[in-house]
Amino acid sequence: MKRKKEAGSSRRDCLKILAAAAGGVAAGVGGAKLVGRLGAPPSGPWLVLTQSEADLVDLVTEQIIPADEFGGASAAGVVNFIDQQLSGPYREQTQSYRAGLKRIEETSREMFGRVFEALQWDEQTRVLQALESGKASKKIWSDQDAAGFFRMVCDHTMQGYYGSPKHGGNRNYVSYRMMGLEYPRVIGQNRYDSV
Repeated sequence: MKRKKEAGSSRRDCLKILAAAAGGVAAGVGGAKLVGRLGAPPSGPWLVLTQSEADLVDLVTEQIIPADEFGGASAAGVVNFIDQQLSGPYREQTQSYRAGLKRIEETSREMFGRVFEALQWDEQTRVLQALESGKASKKIWSDQDAAGFFRMVCDHTMQGYYGSPKHGGNRNYVSYRMMGLEYPRVIGQNRYDSV
C-alpha cells in the first residue's frame, strides 16, 4: 500500500551525496547470485527472509529512502538486494536481522500498541527515530544495539538503492535516473532500451 510521503529536498540531496560512497561499496560486494540476470531481482520465494520479514524490511527501507518524484527503496527492490546478500556476503548478519526485525515489532507495540505495518507513516518514522537515537526500550533491546542495527539497515539500504542492479537492488535503475546518470549498456544487447 503506497502512502503519500513528504520528503524534503534536503533529504534527497543528502542521499545523492552519499550515493558515490554507498554505490562504490555495493559495486564491490562479492558473491551476488544474479550476475547473469541484470535488473531482474526475484519476486519470490525469498532466499533467506520469510515473507513477513521481507514485508517489514520493505517498509523500513522505504522509510529510509522514501519515494518522491523518483521511486524509493521499495520501487528499487532494496528488500531483494538485502535478501540476496543475506544468502551470501551478509550471511553472518542474518541472525542480527531476524532479532532486530522482531524487536522493531516489539518497539512498535510498546510505543503505539500496533505492529509496524499497521502504523501511520509518521508513527513508523518515530519508531525508527527511537532506534536511531538509541532511545528505544532498553528492555526490548537489552542484548542488541538498536542504533547499530538501524545503521546496518541504513547502510544496506543505500547499497541496494545506489548499487548495480546485478546485486539485486536498484531495479529499473531508479537511483541512476534520480542522479541523471547514463544507464549502463551491454554491448550487443538492448535489454535496457525498455527501461
